[in-house]
Amino acid sequence: MKPLPLLLILAVTVGPLAAHEPVTRARTPVRLPDIPGYRTLKCDFHIHTVFSDGLVWPTVRAEEAWREGLDAIAITDHIEYQPHKADVSTNHNRATDLARGRGNELEVIVIRGSEITRSMPPGHLNAIFLTNSTPLATSNWLDALRAARAQGAFIFWNHPGWEPQLKDGKVQWFPEHTQLVAEDLLHGIEIVNERAYYPEAHGWARERNLAPFGNSDIHEPIHMDYHLHAGDHRPLTLVFARERSAEAIQEALFDRRTAVYSGGKLFGEEKFVRPLVEGAVRVLNPAVTVRGKGRAYVQIHNDSEVTYRLERSGDVADVVFPRSLVLVGGRTVLLELKAQGAPEAGTRAVALPYQVTNALTAPGTPLRLELKAEVTFAP
Repeated sequence: MKPLPLLLILAVTVGPLAAHEPVTRARTPVRLPDIPGYRTLKCDFHIHTVFSDGLVWPTVRAEEAWREGLDAIAITDHIEYQPHKADVSTNHNRATDLARGRGNELEVIVIRGSEITRSMPPGHLNAIFLTNSTPLATSNWLDALRAARAQGAFIFWNHPGWEPQLKDGKVQWFPEHTQLVAEDLLHGIEIVNERAYYPEAHGWARERNLAPFGNSDIHEPIHMDYHLHAGDHRPLTLVFARERSAEAIQEALFDRRTAVYSGGKLFGEEKFVRPLVEGAVRVLNPAVTVRGKGRAYVQIHNDSEVTYRLERSGDVADVVFPRSLVLVGGRTVLLELKAQGAPEAGTRAVALPYQVTNALTAPGTPLRLELKAEVTFAP
């Protein structure tokens, strides 16, 4: 009888053991920098469980958030729609109570919320930072919103571009929304829901002083909608808070200190998007020398996980530099510089103008960014 090859023996003995290796329950941080004066908290304020039309027990939502590196979530089950009520409690507060218990163990902040689910207008709205969801179960939608606001709730408009609620196929702002703003019953708006970006809503956030939100609106287990192991993840509302607490998040939301991170893109006011980008992008060797017709390389490091895509937005005298540049997340890339013509010998400061095409400060408006270097031209 011939001896079995060693590799075959290992495959037979080690293979079954590897197949039964337990899954590691690990947290993957979202690598985005803090900005001056504030912590950048990663949040999802639109989440469903089996207590409305979701397919997940509330405690699972807290661990999903922990694994994905989130700081805070809001459980926002529908008030009016409970298809599982034959199997679970109809107590509108119960889902948050369960999720908060697990969240406390994992240091994930769990905020009580509810989705007020009505036809358009006004559509679906989330109220978060509730103390009691039960008073929202009333037939008149305006009474429901007033009951939420009486508890100090922050209220935002969900998925304004959701196709089933469009009128004449258009994303529209209605007089009812103007009324809500006037009565202090509307403070934010989803500009991203799931994977959909609504440029109209982004514009309204700027024009009407509403905090922009990006939320998952997740119903299924999170891994069924997002390829987590491939680096994919849910949209996030970035909250710029003074500290990591529910109270600080609430204060930041009412002060409109939010931005959105979704699909490898940033959306928000320039005063928040700029420090997110500039806090991550560093020129490692700003002083370089170009000799004659040779070239020099500037090394640029991107500390964040976002791969920033840059397009040149202007020219610089005496310098040839790339039209496009991709700053890969977590990597250092080379930017090639050459002399244009025959510049006078000497050292000068240059600012290379770019637009960050995946960092939008308004619909269709990319962030402008200058990469600065000190270039010495030598014969």
